[in-house]
Amino acid sequence: MGDLLRENTLYGNIYDWAIGIVGEDLAWLAYTVAVMAIILLVVNAFLAMGTLYTWAERRIIGRFQSRVGPNRVGPFGLLQAIADAVKLLFKEDIVPRAADRIVFNLAPIAMLAPSVMALAVIPFGQTSYLANLNIGLLYLIATSGIASLAVMMAGYASSNRYAMFGAMRAVAMLISYEIPLVMVLLAVALLAGSMSLVDVMTSQAIPFLLVTPLGAIIFFLAISAELNRSPFDITEAESELIAGYLTEYSGMKFGVFYLAEFANVLLAGAIFSTLFLGGWPWWTPLSHVWFLVKVMAFAFIAIWVRSTIPRFRIDQIMVIAWKVLFPLSLVNVAAIAIEVVAWPERTLPQLVIMGIINWGITAVATVAVTRAWRASNGLRVSPSARAVRLEVG
Repeated sequence: MGDLLRENTLYGNIYDWAIGIVGEDLAWLAYTVAVMAIILLVVNAFLAMGTLYTWAERRIIGRFQSRVGPNRVGPFGLLQAIADAVKLLFKEDIVPRAADRIVFNLAPIAMLAPSVMALAVIPFGQTSYLANLNIGLLYLIATSGIASLAVMMAGYASSNRYAMFGAMRAVAMLISYEIPLVMVLLAVALLAGSMSLVDVMTSQAIPFLLVTPLGAIIFFLAISAELNRSPFDITEAESELIAGYLTEYSGMKFGVFYLAEFANVLLAGAIFSTLFLGGWPWWTPLSHVWFLVKVMAFAFIAIWVRSTIPRFRIDQIMVIAWKVLFPLSLVNVAAIAIEVVAWPERTLPQLVIMGIINWGITAVATVAVTRAWRASNGLRVSPSARAVRLEVG
């Protein structure tokens, strides 16, 4: 039993230990024990890291904004996230009288579930993945779509107009940015010749970040929108919609939404590291540490962007998705497809040549699409305005 997990070293060790205790006649019990142990370890480690990440983000943003950040509970404020979780557990769980109670209660679960499900195909280190699916990229696309449904469920079930408006425009944004995101994953699958994340990782003689920089940039921007990260954080937009789809949530249900949002940053970092940074291969004994370093680097850049760039308006966000990222994703897929046909067997020198070509395409396409977008929106600086600027200067 458990042939799909046999490549997982941790699973194999737990399974062999359980077999030694219960015997071959109860192999199904050993399989169950090993699987449940893996699930508990992965899920709890992931949620614990997500909780710790909330502290790290608040501390780093505090430094960006010339303040200290959480520093009262525990050394350096490390226990602040635990204190917040305990506080939320004891808060009253308020449900609006007119709410759809079943959907209202299921929405937080639906928000966190895809994060946990996506962990199944992420290779964290050598032989450290739950399943090497040959449709891993397709699996990630399918699970990520559940988050849009969860947002809509929360807004609809709250029986609150602000929550409903926030959910509707959030879903519009999420669906819009799914398209360039999927196009990038298509380009990666073409480049690697497989949709398995393990194959994508092992096919990177050099990191795909250097081979297809345009795809990496589009992926980062699109996944920032999917994660509700600044400057795309309009799903809440407290200055406009109170808290958006979260307006009527309190207690631990509110906490689950935020835990999913913060933990998803680490999940996105793991996916980005696998697709564009070569995953864990470097030195086998430190494969997990090396992978975690790349995830933390992605998370730090996400915090940096959040601290630096103000929130876009909803119309600006939609324009960026359809008039900038979507055309660029088409250019990226077309370029990768042509290069894959030209070099069916991509050796290291050929990947270097592809990288040089794609860096040039990235520069030209970005400038062309950006100028076309600015011209279509009337953002060109007129001669009179330029003259005024010169006089003022």
